[in-house]
Amino acid sequence: MLRQTARKNTGVACHWIRGTDHSELLWTVGDSRRFNAQGAVPTNTTKRNVLRASDENDWHTREDIYLLTALSALLHDLGKASSAFQDLLRHSSVGRNQYRHEWVSLRLFEAFVGSDDDATWLTRLAALESRDDTFWLDRSRLRRDGLDDNCQPPLGSLKHAPLAQAIGWLLLSHHRMPVRPWGPDGARPTFTVAGLNGILSHIESNWNEPPTSDAPEIIKPYWDSPHGLPVTCSQWQKQATRIARRLLALCARPDRLPPFSWLENPYVMHLSRLCLMLADHHYSSLTDKKKRVSVPTGYPSYANTEGAGRRSLCQTLDEHLLGVARHSGEAAHALPRFAEHLPRLGKHRKFRERTQNQRFHWQDKATT
Repeated sequence: MLRQTARKNTGVACHWIRGTDHSELLWTVGDSRRFNAQGAVPTNTTKRNVLRASDENDWHTREDIYLLTALSALLHDLGKASSAFQDLLRHSSVGRNQYRHEWVSLRLFEAFVGSDDDATWLTRLAALESRDDTFWLDRSRLRRDGLDDNCQPPLGSLKHAPLAQAIGWLLLSHHRMPVRPWGPDGARPTFTVAGLNGILSHIESNWNEPPTSDAPEIIKPYWDSPHGLPVTCSQWQKQATRIARRLLALCARPDRLPPFSWLENPYVMHLSRLCLMLADHHYSSLTDKKKRVSVPTGYPSYANTEGAGRRSLCQTLDEHLLGVARHSGEAAHALPRFAEHLPRLGKHRKFRERTQNQRFHWQDKATT
């Protein structure tokens, strides 16, 4: 029949009528562009954008993801300002870390937040003074693991500020997930369902990096920042102020009022961590200054190295934080467009077949 009547623009779709008001597209021949994904044909067409479907998206938490990622990016490597990390960059013989920089970054952020709620510490962040890093390095606020007594787990001490707790998790996990250490007798750690409740409040420094020494002269350089923190740099403060003001507005929304917790939304936290890690990895690989953020000279601490043997200092710490913040924002803004550009197998026959396993019959109903 088709050989006798078909033309170049002819398209034929075959449907399996499965019941009342239910049919399934089996195949199409000819011009498949005439049909939609279900094999339907429009009765009329227009080139005008009537629905304007591309103007909106269902990313209801995209602003949360962007702001969490951007602020975490500005804070994620503050611990690299320590004497220990700067010595590690310059001298390969220093050896392994006793405390990793992400743990030190978390402690510095914990010191800045203190006992304030989210609105209070965000207000302070939005009004930083040019040379003020007091809240971050104050000995009465900063808890130094290995040196000070009664160092409570930081994510537990931030429980009163849900936004700060979520950012603290991103700081801690932007390189690796915390791992419960083995027991002192070599016993393998075990988890129970009951033990998972409130587990973040139990994460200590040895979940991030088990220290091998308790000598004060070895531990002290991890908590000393001889050149101060990049939070005193004008460009850093400008970005932090902008993000803090937007977060204040976000926290004031009726659907974000306490006891709202970002950590209870794994979707937001997973994508925020993904954007932060992607931006950190990408910006750390940039060696061409033309592709990097321009910052004033003068800040002496560095974030990474480059070249053979990786002993040539590359990005200053203030530049690195600003660069990662910029690229993490670009990654967060690009998330809704991924579905438009990634290839897919929407009409693959095997994917549309009915399952023979009774456990998965619900999937047949879910796709109709």
